[in-house]
Amino acid sequence: MYIWQQHNWPYFKWDESALRPTLNAVRLLQGRALGRMDAAPEQTDLDVEMDALIQNAIRTSEIEDERLDVGSVRSSVARHLGLEQAGVSTRTTPESEALIELLLQATHHPDEPISYQQLCFWQSLLFVQGPGLLGRVRVGKLRGDHPMQVVSGRIDRPTVHFEAPPRGQLETELDAFINWFNHPPEGLDPLIRAGIAHLWLITLHPFDDGNGRVTRAVTDKALAQAERQSIRFYSLSAAIMARREAYYDHLESVQKGSLDITPWLLWFLDTLREALEQALLRIDRVLSKTNFWQHHATIVLNERQIKVLNRLLDGAGEEFAQGISARKYQALAKVSKATATRDMAELVEKGCLYKLPGGGRSTRYAVLFG
Repeated sequence: MYIWQQHNWPYFKWDESALRPTLNAVRLLQGRALGRMDAAPEQTDLDVEMDALIQNAIRTSEIEDERLDVGSVRSSVARHLGLEQAGVSTRTTPESEALIELLLQATHHPDEPISYQQLCFWQSLLFVQGPGLLGRVRVGKLRGDHPMQVVSGRIDRPTVHFEAPPRGQLETELDAFINWFNHPPEGLDPLIRAGIAHLWLITLHPFDDGNGRVTRAVTDKALAQAERQSIRFYSLSAAIMARREAYYDHLESVQKGSLDITPWLLWFLDTLREALEQALLRIDRVLSKTNFWQHHATIVLNERQIKVLNRLLDGAGEEFAQGISARKYQALAKVSKATATRDMAELVEKGCLYKLPGGGRSTRYAVLFG
């Protein structure tokens, strides 16, 4: 029996006393992050939002095994936020433009109610290039009459992890969700509400495809309402991606369980806590990036050098935790080995990079701050 087949669906139950320690930890981290941003220069808000949006777009797609071009995503974010940054390409793709529009629509006007039409529009933004493989995705419309199942394994012997409510009752189910979301019960903790919204909508699985990304956008909207601000300074999707296997395991467990969703809410809130802890680190990184460019404001650099430095400084660049090699510089800047070596030597000479211990082909460089 799936959760939506339970007699009292969708009247969820949970043990708030069991959630209280994690709720308190999340609120403490929210306060720390907001306080750090309040104390930072005004421009930092936009820089932090840009960083979080890049993360959100990239990671919400990766959860669904889709890979976006980081440069195109950054260009789209910069354009939508009205930011001009040295070394940021103006090249965008329809996919990155549409996804950033979706994420911003979900959070920049948090008090606006959601609607059936809006959810369908958000889903359509994910398929700006067409209806997907073999044209089987209904774009901007609820799913078709065929059973909606989440499966894995061989085609001839699939494992069914979950089956959504049948198409015949989907409109009624979705209307109930939208009404609940727009008019939440009095006294419902807003962070618990975000966790319930995520579980409820992903369980309905209203579309042929795009359900995960639309659900995470709705969850971001619920969190923006909980925090009473439109600027997103963290990425829940990044934290979910880091726990992707556990994410699907917890969803499957609760969707086959009872209406007591305490275990799901505990996992959701703990993942939110992780997202906020990462946000504190990323806010510090954004501040460091701002300080770096202020410190080197008078240094003349070519476009290649600025582009690579931005990648090193950018929060999406965890791959550079061990520094950057000449070969990696060559690939990022799309230049010859000789040009890469010359560019990096200049960056060391100008005090932008420094050489890490080691030598030969394994030589790596890191950003030199102030």
